Amino acid sequence: MQQTESGLYSSLLRLVFTLWISGASLAIAGEHSNRLELSFGIVPQQSAQKLAALWQPVFDVIHLDTGYEVRFKTAPSIPEFEKRLAAAEYDVAYMNPYHFTVFNASPGYHAIAHAKDKSIKGIVVVRADSPIKTLADLEGQTLAFPAPAAFAASVLPRASLAASHINIQARYVQTHDSVYLTVARGIYAAGGGIQRTFKGMPEEIQNQLRVLWTTPGYTPHAIACRPTLPKDVCQTLQRSLVGLDSSPAGRTALQGLDIIGFTAATDDEWDDVRALGIEQLKHLQQESGQ
Repeated sequence: MQQTESGLYSSLLRLVFTLWISGASLAIAGEHSNRLELSFGIVPQQSAQKLAALWQPVFDVIHLDTGYEVRFKTAPSIPEFEKRLAAAEYDVAYMNPYHFTVFNASPGYHAIAHAKDKSIKGIVVVRADSPIKTLADLEGQTLAFPAPAAFAASVLPRASLAASHINIQARYVQTHDSVYLTVARGIYAAGGGIQRTFKGMPEEIQNQLRVLWTTPGYTPHAIACRPTLPKDVCQTLQRSLVGLDSSPAGRTALQGLDIIGFTAATDDEWDDVRALGIEQLKHLQQESGQ
């Protein structure tokens, strides 16, 4: 009888210990329950190495704030980036305004943020010693662009040139950096880009170029979530992005992106881009053969 009672007591102790361990494990799991991994796709305006260096500090601050493991992703070219957006391969993506209007419609990426107090403008650059002084001087010239659907660097300049009946030949060189390098080397008469990537070039390259023309401003790049990402995850990311400029670490991270902060966004904020006529923009893309 004594042995039976002793065995029963031992069994009860084991049960209590097991329950205590299980409870502790659940508490730990609950404490770190938002440690999910998210792929964050960045439009490949520059090399993957340069983009990773610019964005990783932002992702690090978001991780400390939310617990989410944010993984940098991009693509070897803008057309490939478009294919991955169309397949909703990225959980979250930083995409140009034209891309957002297209991939908001399908597969349904929805905006959570964009740069604060900023509009996106395209530029056309020429060599500093070029005789070209106006857009009209580009008649018959060959221009470099990153990709057909690069909104500010390609779509806007090409649309303006077409509207002014200025005929040019377009060559697509994959990145903004390649545009500036090929124009600086005299391979092409001019090229399209944006101020941020232009200012990110080495000073020796910038000094060989000058900005010929700047486009009107539009709602800037969108940060958007894929349609199947849980709403609470998107809201947490939005809160973290909007709060980046409230901490020293966040402000330091934002400096690399040349923005003062992010603001919460809704899908209709890109109606200025939609008003350009998406079909017309698609025509320019198809016309390029890409």
